Amino acid sequence: MSRIGKKPVEIPAGVEVRVEGRTVTMKGPKGTLVKSFHPKVSIQKEDQTVQVALQGTEREFQPLHGLTRTLVANMAEGVSKGFRKILEVSGVGYRAQVQGRNLVMTLGFSHPVTYTLPEGIQAEVEKQTVITLSGVDKELLGQVAAEIRSYRVPDPYKAKGVRYRGEVIRRKAGKTGK
Repeated sequence: MSRIGKKPVEIPAGVEVRVEGRTVTMKGPKGTLVKSFHPKVSIQKEDQTVQVALQGTEREFQPLHGLTRTLVANMAEGVSKGFRKILEVSGVGYRAQVQGRNLVMTLGFSHPVTYTLPEGIQAEVEKQTVITLSGVDKELLGQVAAEIRSYRVPDPYKAKGVRYRGEVIRRKAGKTGK
């Protein structure tokens, strides 16, 4: 049994939860999320908590217990508070701007890079070098941040590129080995 999976998920005030079979729907002030889970995991709503239980004892399904509980907890937090990821653009001439649903970035290529934001993700740009992504779905937010970062991963020599805030880039010495 998973220690994390055993803990009940507390539902914040203002969040409405509906469990229908293996599908969980959460509606809150920030938005609505719907997610289906594996049939070997049962989910029950009790008052202001959600309890996740594993059906059966097969070893291959045990990791699903804690995973499902964490996904339900992330849904509850997302629809009540939302999630944010902050990306920093560093390099001479590197910058970003939002144009409608597009994020247009100048990253040292011969052309600007345009990324269309998916539905449910908002972007703000401060000082042309700090991109703040926000949304209710933690999984989608992380995927969008990773795709934006993949356009210009920070290089280890000059640390130019797009990185997460707080990410440490291990610097290498140049050719002279200084």
